[in-house]
Amino acid sequence: FLQTIIAVLEDIDTKWEIICVDDGSSDHTLQHLLSAARANPAISVLALSRNFGKESALTAGIESSGGDVVVLIDADLQDPPMLIGDMLEKWREGYDVVYGIRQSRNEDSLTKRVTAGVFYRIFNSLTSVPVPVNSGDFRLMDRRVADRLRELPERTRFMKGLFAWLGYKSTAVYYDRPG
Repeated sequence: FLQTIIAVLEDIDTKWEIICVDDGSSDHTLQHLLSAARANPAISVLALSRNFGKESALTAGIESSGGDVVVLIDADLQDPPMLIGDMLEKWREGYDVVYGIRQSRNEDSLTKRVTAGVFYRIFNSLTSVPVPVNSGDFRLMDRRVADRLRELPERTRFMKGLFAWLGYKSTAVYYDRPG
């Protein structure tokens, strides 16, 4: 992941930092991240004492960020880092949030596709602020958005819902996940 994301970021004409959040991994991930951070001052590591869940890890990363924009991306490379440049272009056009939308879920199991579809239909029928269907956590947000998220008092968070609820000018970039 780090090799891929650094290569992408070096091609983008802007200053960047990478904040890796280790949420209690039980393998050697933390040691690898700390080694990478020692070798590259643009990398920092947040080590949570245990796995508090994805929402808490995202919150920790956002709270530690300091740039003009924040990009959330999982380290499993299911979301293409190459889209970060496209996301930055949308931000420069005036969008505050640019989120990734999977064009298909064909790589997911039938159960996962059905449950995801049911979730979005039920959730969006119960709220006046819909969550974009097939959006994940892969997104870019302006500093103002990150700062508003920091101010929210919720401790148990549903980040996709909070991103939508804040109401900033948003758009999507579409992609296919690798199979």
